[in-house]
Amino acid sequence: MQTAYPPLRMAWFVWGLGALFYLIAFFQRVAPAVMTTELMREFDINAAALGNLSAFYFYSYVAMQIPTGIIADLWGPRRLLSLGACIAGIGTLVFALGPGFVWACTGRFLIGGSVAVAFVCLLQVANNWFPDRYFAMVTGVALFFGIIGAVCAGPPLRLLVNQYNWQTVILGSAFFTFLIAAAIWFFVRDYPHEKGYCDLRPVPGTGNRSWRRNTIAGIFEVFHSRNALLLFFIPGGIVGSVLTFSGLWGVPFLVSHHGLSTAKASALTSAVLVAWAVAGPFFGWLSDRIGWRKRLYIVGCTISLAGWVVAFWIPDISITALSFALLIAGFGSGCMIISFAFAKESVPVHLSGTVSGTINMGVMMGPMLLQPLVGWVLDSKWQGKILSGVRYYDPGAYRAGFSLMIGWLMLSLLLLFFTRETNCRQVG
Repeated sequence: MQTAYPPLRMAWFVWGLGALFYLIAFFQRVAPAVMTTELMREFDINAAALGNLSAFYFYSYVAMQIPTGIIADLWGPRRLLSLGACIAGIGTLVFALGPGFVWACTGRFLIGGSVAVAFVCLLQVANNWFPDRYFAMVTGVALFFGIIGAVCAGPPLRLLVNQYNWQTVILGSAFFTFLIAAAIWFFVRDYPHEKGYCDLRPVPGTGNRSWRRNTIAGIFEVFHSRNALLLFFIPGGIVGSVLTFSGLWGVPFLVSHHGLSTAKASALTSAVLVAWAVAGPFFGWLSDRIGWRKRLYIVGCTISLAGWVVAFWIPDISITALSFALLIAGFGSGCMIISFAFAKESVPVHLSGTVSGTINMGVMMGPMLLQPLVGWVLDSKWQGKILSGVRYYDPGAYRAGFSLMIGWLMLSLLLLFFTRETNCRQVG
């Protein structure tokens, strides 16, 4: 008979194994950023095609968000995380070993669709294993884990690619993904009672699960909430800007127009991700502490927008000032973590899983759309110059492409003013 609630160290251990899978998800998400030259040369593609190759990850990732919430209700996070990690390993093998561009896109598509389960399942594990007062902070720590993976896809990946080649390094990441799948299967459990502890809240029976009652009605109910509808669009501009810059186009931009080496450029884009990672838990903790969702979100979005505007639109900016502006933009972007607690509080409790998947779909629509669109703008502004076998894009082309990021961020900030403050309280 269970007599005690799970200690925090056990909750962190169970949750942390799932977080390692989320780390791998972020690594795969931004890995193309430091391999742009190799990929463009390997597959003989232009900027638009490279943007689409990277975005194939997001196409399947976005499509899987709401189904993930439904399947997680049916199977539980443990089985879904294990299966997702296995398929991600297979997709990574296809990406590294495929004989052509179509195979590489197929691999990215498999990776994106499989790692899509990571974040929603992490939220479910956090809800099952942690007290309510930890939810926003644990969500921020999840982002921190993800950014560690993104940082590993920066200078460390670049150094390994220089030492070996990109296919060998990506194959190594596939092996690590399979190890994580095995660890999740053997050590993660859906509920504390499965490890001999008391559950923190009642375990829903299969007859009461909302997906069985009326999944479609639940989705419509989520979008009937004004906050949830607005929060579907808002974080996409914030996350899309960070991952479009640091996850793909930042390195070639910094190399071409600010004279940085590839290693230094990837270090700077990784630093932006680190600032984002540090800010996530900070914004989550501060929001819980002061009881603000809307107002703090507006502050963070404004900071992010200001940083990107300075970085892209101040002519002849010094490297020091550019680095500071980019770090400010990355830090301000951490406010997006408020989206999940904000949306969760804006709908009835039985819709918490559905709204988490819905909001995460909106989050990933940002990079899914912006990465290929920026590439398309770059190609449309290309003047015909080629360096080292790949296309060279002038500063005006990059400014035009990055203006799409600025535009969505401005829209996000505007939409925030139409949300209703929840003051960290759940609706009835």
